[in-house]
Amino acid sequence: MRTAAVPTLTFRVRIEAADARPVRGLGLNVRLQIAAQRRRYEAQERERLRELFGDAEQWARTLNPVPWAEATLNVPAFDAATTVELRVACSYDFDVVAAKYLAALEGGEIPLELLFSGTLFFTAPDGRLQTALVPWDRDASARMPVAVWRDAMRSAFGDAPWLRVHRDVFARLQAERSRRGFASWEDTLDALLSEAGG
Repeated sequence: MRTAAVPTLTFRVRIEAADARPVRGLGLNVRLQIAAQRRRYEAQERERLRELFGDAEQWARTLNPVPWAEATLNVPAFDAATTVELRVACSYDFDVVAAKYLAALEGGEIPLELLFSGTLFFTAPDGRLQTALVPWDRDASARMPVAVWRDAMRSAFGDAPWLRVHRDVFARLQAERSRRGFASWEDTLDALLSEAGG
């Protein structure tokens, strides 16, 4: 979504009424998660994901779904079926597990799981408005190319991911930059890493 304040992806979700009866409305809770265990990983990806899941030998136990987003959708009345848009904000904060996971991937597809719950409003045969709960066992799966996430990040941030640090650390970096006359934060960090042997 190009007009959002943060990078936002839009997923289209098709909803069908089980008995094809008209639906008066639907309050839908959506939990989007990454089914990390449903894809293969290259050696470099496994190395980058070690912080999240441990060594690859442990992944049979540790490679679990990664929570990405939760949203509430108010679906207007429809007959039999409708399609709604689910907007998901994308963070470039590498303290957020989903962002860390997505940034570690080279290419291919991201397996996604959408879990649903909520309240369904419908008209009973006698004409009265009725409600029914949508249980959490309602789900859907999808696959999204890694390139879609990368393009969203690139369009918002260019080739410059951001790094969040504590105020005291930032003050020390700022003082070092000023003392040594570096023109940019990149020059400052590059010099410090080079001196540290990194």
